[in-house]
Formats: sequence, C-alpha cells, structure tokens
Amino acid sequence: MMKSVVYCCLLALLLFACKEKDYQPYSRDPLLYSKTVKKLNDVVLQNNFTPVVASRNYAYANIAAYECIAAGDSSYLSLSGQIKHLPAMPKPAPDEKVDYPLAALLAFVQVGNAVTFPEGVLMDYYDELKKGAREAGMPRAVLSSTVAFADTISATIMKWSKGDNYAQTRSAEKFSVRTEDGRWIPTPPMYAQAMEPHWCDIRPLVLDTCTQFAPPPPPAFDLTNKNSAFYKELMEVKNSVDSLDDERRHIAEFFDDNPFNMNVQGHVMFATKKFSPPGHWMNIVGIAAQKAGADFNTTVAAYTQTAIALFDGFIACWKTKFSNNTVRPETVINKHLDPEWRPFIQTPPFPSYVSGHSVISAGAAEVMAHYFGKKFQYTDTSLTEFGIKERSFQSFHDAAWEASMSRLYGGIHYRSDLVEGYNAGIKIGNHVVSQLQLKAGARATAKKEEEPATVFAKGEE
Repeated sequence: MMKSVVYCCLLALLLFACKEKDYQPYSRDPLLYSKTVKKLNDVVLQNNFTPVVASRNYAYANIAAYECIAAGDSSYLSLSGQIKHLPAMPKPAPDEKVDYPLAALLAFVQVGNAVTFPEGVLMDYYDELKKGAREAGMPRAVLSSTVAFADTISATIMKWSKGDNYAQTRSAEKFSVRTEDGRWIPTPPMYAQAMEPHWCDIRPLVLDTCTQFAPPPPPAFDLTNKNSAFYKELMEVKNSVDSLDDERRHIAEFFDDNPFNMNVQGHVMFATKKFSPPGHWMNIVGIAAQKAGADFNTTVAAYTQTAIALFDGFIACWKTKFSNNTVRPETVINKHLDPEWRPFIQTPPFPSYVSGHSVISAGAAEVMAHYFGKKFQYTDTSLTEFGIKERSFQSFHDAAWEASMSRLYGGIHYRSDLVEGYNAGIKIGNHVVSQLQLKAGARATAKKEEEPATVFAKGEE
C-alpha cells in the first residue's frame, strides 16, 4: 500500500514537472510592447535625437516588429511590396516553433539599438526580455528559434534601411544663411544652424515623392501693407503671445515637445528635455491602445502605421520648409517691431513654413482614427513625467489641431504654417492608410477630394 502511494506521488510530481508553464501571456502582453517602444523613446530623449531622425528610429524599429507579427499571423499582411522598395522578408523553417510576439519585441529592440547610440544602449533590455520569457516558462528550443528568427528580420530591415540616403545626408552641405528680409536665419538663444536641411532627400516609405502633397506657397513677405496676409499673421502671433491666458499657456507647454530646450539665466545656460513630437505621438498610440483594449498584434500594427505616417510626414514637411525658407516670427518682430520681444516657447532651428507639428500630428491622427475610431476620447498623460499636467481630447484630430495651434500660442509659427501644414498632414495620413493594407480584408480607400478629412480654414480654431 505504501509503495503504491509513493509511486502515485512520484508519478504526479513527474507529470507536473513535465507540464509546460503557459508562457504566452508574457510575450503577448500589449503593454509590454508599449513599454518597449517607450524604452526607445527614452533613448531618443536622453541622447538628443532631432525629431526628424527620431521618426526614422521609430519607423524602422516598428516595421521590424510588425514583420514578425505578419509572419506568424495570417490575418496580417507583410509590408513587402506594399512599401515598394521593401524586400521580401525571411521565414522560419517549417519545423521551427517560433513565438512571434517575442520575436517582434526582440526585433524592435535590435533595430532600435542599431539606429540609435550609444552602441548597445538597448541590449540590457534585450536580455531582460529573453530572461522574462525563460522565467515565464518558454522552452529553450522555442526561445532559441525565436531569437534566430528575430535576428533574420532585424538584419533584413537594417540592410534595407541603409538604402534610404541617411548616411549620405550626414555629409551634405550646410544651409546657407543670408540676412535678407523674409528668409530664415538662426534664432536666439542658441542661434543653432539649420536642422537637417537635406532631410527631403531621405527615401520615403509610402509617398511617391516628397512633393506629392506639397502645400501652396506661403503669404509673401510684406510689412509695408498692414492689410497684407503676412502682416496680419505676424501681428496675430505677437498679440497671441502678449495676451496668453493660462489655458493657452498650458496648450503651448503641453505640445512644446522640445527635445533640447536651451535655458538662459544670466551667464548660466542649461538644457531641459522633453519628448520630441514623434515621441509624443508614439506615447499617444500606447495610451489609445491600452484604453481600447487592443491585443498585441493590433497594438504593433497601430504603432507601425503611425510611425510610417510620421516618417513620411517629416520628409514632405522638410521639403516645404527648405524650399520656402520662411523667416520665423521672432526674427521679424525683433527686427521691425520690438527687439525685446520673445516667444513663449523656444523657436526651433529651421524655417517656419509649414509647421512640422501640424503635418505629423494630422498624419498620425488619420492613422490612429483608422485603428481606434474618429471619435475616440482619451486623456494624454505623456507629459506628466516632465511636470506638465494631462490634457483630455474628444478625438485624435482634436488633439492634432490643438498641437497645431500650440505653435501660434507659443509664438513660433504663423497661422498659414498651421493650416497648410495640417491639411498636408491629413492628406499624407489618408494616403498611408489607403495605400498600406496591414489587416487582410481591411483595405481602406482614399477619401474623395470633394469630401476631405478635417480641414480648418484660416481664422478658425
């Protein structure tokens, strides 16, 4: 009798030991993906990546993650061929068992690590992800196959990324500063050289060319006629800053998104940092996905398509900026109206027309409305870690337009910069949504020209 009891106990222990733990909840947690994107966001913040370069970091890292998802879920389609120059993606061997969500996480980190610095900055987190999978009970063979598959996707994406002309723009000639009325020149307090004047030479992902949705020319520089569009918009900027209330101050601060704000106090200069504009929108994707209860794959897809809209939006915007070279309000007001006037937020180092915030915010809003709905209400807590209180929005487009108006309240953009930038961003976002089919059977169609997405007229808030 005793032997039978002992035998049964040993058998039960053996069966328990042989039974695999359910490791899948670990790797399939959408919040883990959002945390992983935030890790890259923090690296971008800490190492002073410019907004345009940051958009490149987010795009390639998210595409690597998405391709892992598409390989493991037949309801998602590879971007190969949809992004015309993206090559076919490698596939795991038929007999290999791969955990595709973990592969997505690892591929994101590998590519994010490769496109940022310092070298190896994300690899401790990479090891944490693998350790977490082991502790969750993932079999060694599955983990090994997953790591190997993630490696092949990462290598393919990185090889492809090197053809986007980024390396060539690192040695391109600098912007030629000429002090003539109406033309952009560096602004205080940094008087920094023009940021990425050749970014329009970067290969877009979905746009055919960087001029595909080019805005009309800006109002002509004219201070002699007080009824001219330029003079009226200039005075609107000055008067807006001179009469800011608490609400508009909060809006300007909330969407300032200056990754390197130079503070000057007497002879002391020091920098403070916040998320860049694309980093802010990456955070918003995570907030929306969590509120919507999106699963892992939907979360990855939403991040990826939003990142693509941000990337192409900056390329198009920078073409417009450095084709027009429009002077900033601060320069004109200081020279012609009040030498002591300063904007509420710091003027960034590149031409005014059109507003980058307006373009990329509208583009991101179009994509996110596609995933979560046009009237998706949410509270954005992205800036609380910087001591700036949260803001709530009725929709992504409401947030995008508020981001646009923040540049007027901050004193760094004319209204035309906002309106035409926003409208261009809507078109770019709509194009990204209509051209890329991530979910099988869910292709969106472009909006008719006679029925445009949210477009704001001049003077409307």
